[in-house]
Amino acid sequence: MVTRIVAYISGGAGTMKFISLLALLLVSAVALANGDPNAPNACRFDDCKLPNCRCSSYNIPGDLALKDTPQFVTVSFPGSVNVNNIVTYRDILYNRVNSNGCPVGATFFVNHEYNNYVLVNELYNRGFEIGLSSITHQTPKTYWQEATYDVIKREIVDQRLQMAHFANIPLDSIKGVRLPFLQLAGNNSFQVMADYGLEYDYTWVHTLRANPAPWPHTLDYRSTLRCDIPPCPTASIPGVWIKPLISWFDQRGTPCSTLDACYFVPDYENEEKWFLFILNNFQTHYFGNRAPFSFFVNESFLTTFPAVRRAFVRFMDVINNLEDVFTVIFTLTSCSVWFLGSLKLTHFRAIYNLGCRKSLREKFKEINNIMTVPCQFIYEYIMYVRINLNLFGEVSDRHNYQTRQQDRLSQPFFRLIKYSCNKIPEEIKHLNERKF
Repeated sequence: MVTRIVAYISGGAGTMKFISLLALLLVSAVALANGDPNAPNACRFDDCKLPNCRCSSYNIPGDLALKDTPQFVTVSFPGSVNVNNIVTYRDILYNRVNSNGCPVGATFFVNHEYNNYVLVNELYNRGFEIGLSSITHQTPKTYWQEATYDVIKREIVDQRLQMAHFANIPLDSIKGVRLPFLQLAGNNSFQVMADYGLEYDYTWVHTLRANPAPWPHTLDYRSTLRCDIPPCPTASIPGVWIKPLISWFDQRGTPCSTLDACYFVPDYENEEKWFLFILNNFQTHYFGNRAPFSFFVNESFLTTFPAVRRAFVRFMDVINNLEDVFTVIFTLTSCSVWFLGSLKLTHFRAIYNLGCRKSLREKFKEINNIMTVPCQFIYEYIMYVRINLNLFGEVSDRHNYQTRQQDRLSQPFFRLIKYSCNKIPEEIKHLNERKF
């Protein structure tokens, strides 16, 4: 198995173009049949070019040959960071490097509740990426399905302010969004991202077979991704990138958006079979069109099943020794360093080797005037919050608002100790107090 994965398979560029064209024509036909006057135009490759625009496509950016294309692996974890899961992150990610000696990347899509911002600061200063996943992580899913522009703004833009201040990390370094439960909110979330300078979304699930798989693209034009969890965006929203969450497939071919969501899986105590299960899903990308491979899993799943965790570590050991595979942060694969030039593998390795992530982070600082600041002081503060709060919603809807208020007041308080790198400033204090 490992021997096969190291082997090189070439060709396939013409096939990729043909498949991409068919997908584009199919989506165009459906839109015309439905007569949607607000749908964006089908993407023309001559009009949509990097670095600011890319058509929804299965084509390798820059029409590179497979042998010249780096395989990116994006490892990501959802949820708050705390004293329990940080132990796992330190153990499996810290001091791990790619084949060129550069540190591996990982992205953490963090929500506010129960989050330890001091530990978020630690992750950021280790070179990992911090993304957003809302303040409330509110249930049920319909809350996000029906979320208005203002709701998304309060949940995501306000969280960005919180994250930057409490974790003492640069606001401009927070670029990605993954909405709770992978529930899209139509145009609203993407428009908020465009209006407030957020760069990419990692919510849109792609459940079709991953060979070939869609590459990240912008919403300047119509996306060819299938809408499996509506509402999907229908408007043209220039500049916002979609990083498709490409599904894995379990042992019976059923798609699963996250590793812990796969149903027909090996025995949870069989490390070898889990290792092969992970490797087989990776090979679909590696021997396909090398679209970024997503390893998205809840840390608690790895902790609950030690054999799965060991299999994951073995998988990382394998790919970190392949010269054409790089475990990177999302920003790198969405629309930065590599996409800007669609660099050949040899050129990418040369640039990446110049100073690894440290060099890239220095470059980001030059572009965005970002400063990396460690958490110099630790502030402990106590919040008294109610369980299952719906913090937001349309206040103009008086009946629903009053119902929410009554439900809120019927819930018991509980004491929550939070850790922050900075005191709560008056201008954003309401972000935590609005629930009372």
